[in-house]
Amino acid sequence: MFTGLVEEMGSVRDLVTVGEHTRLSIAAKTAREGLALGDSVAVDGTCLTVDELDPDGFWVGLSPETLVRTNFDERMAGDRVNLERSLLVGGRLGGHYVQGHVDGVGRIVEKRTDGDSLRIWFTAPHDLMPYIVVKGYICLDGVSLTVTEKKGDHFGVALVAYTQMMITMPTKAVGSTVNVEVDVFAKYVESLLEGRVDRDRTRA
Repeated sequence: MFTGLVEEMGSVRDLVTVGEHTRLSIAAKTAREGLALGDSVAVDGTCLTVDELDPDGFWVGLSPETLVRTNFDERMAGDRVNLERSLLVGGRLGGHYVQGHVDGVGRIVEKRTDGDSLRIWFTAPHDLMPYIVVKGYICLDGVSLTVTEKKGDHFGVALVAYTQMMITMPTKAVGSTVNVEVDVFAKYVESLLEGRVDRDRTRA
């Protein structure tokens, strides 16, 4: 479990594929502290398991499912990534409940300054749009954000000045991709309602 509050911007050291196995190496300082083998780290919003440690960072494996759902296949050495260690019991939940289970890939379609804030608009896969609501939570590249507007297959967020300094998104160009995780509670509600409809049909 994560909060969507980025602890550090790390960087990709290497992305290696040998046969059917893909591994990602990340350089990190803050997020490296206290890590042990088997720990979970959100890398650009994706919950990944640490399988190797060294003084300057860590390695994780990328499953075929992860590669299909995320934009990691675009990563190159030197790319910056948002990092967050898993939430400690009793810690502050300053963002929202983030699982690190990416639902799909969105794309930046517009960026505009608004005072000292930065407004960014995205497209998202059509099947994810029903879960995106104005003033609701969304996690983009591991960042907990509030949806400020929505129209068709577009939605927008606003980044305050502090947030802009702490995450990778302001440096991304229009056309760049982002990992999207919608609010898990919306998916639970949908599943419960579908189950009720199915039960009602069976009784009928």
